[in-house]
Amino acid sequence: MKNVIHPAYAPVVFRDRAANHAFLTRSTMTSEKTVEWQDGHTYPVVDVEISDVSHPFHTGNQRVLDSAGRVERFERRYGKRPGA
Repeated sequence: MKNVIHPAYAPVVFRDRAANHAFLTRSTMTSEKTVEWQDGHTYPVVDVEISDVSHPFHTGNQRVLDSAGRVERFERRYGKRPGA
């Protein structure tokens, strides 16, 4: 890789504030805030709103929209098309 055209790729801690969960990975994102990790090193920390720990799909709290009856409700409200 050319050093001049690619951003720096370094260890970064991503912290999910909603679930009180953090994980260390490598990324091109940077931050002025830092945190001391479990290994004793200090890394930049990026706060995220949602991660795999708090995402509704992974936690099972996903809302299911009622899709049954949408056509019937539309037809009741606006009537059927002539000839259909």
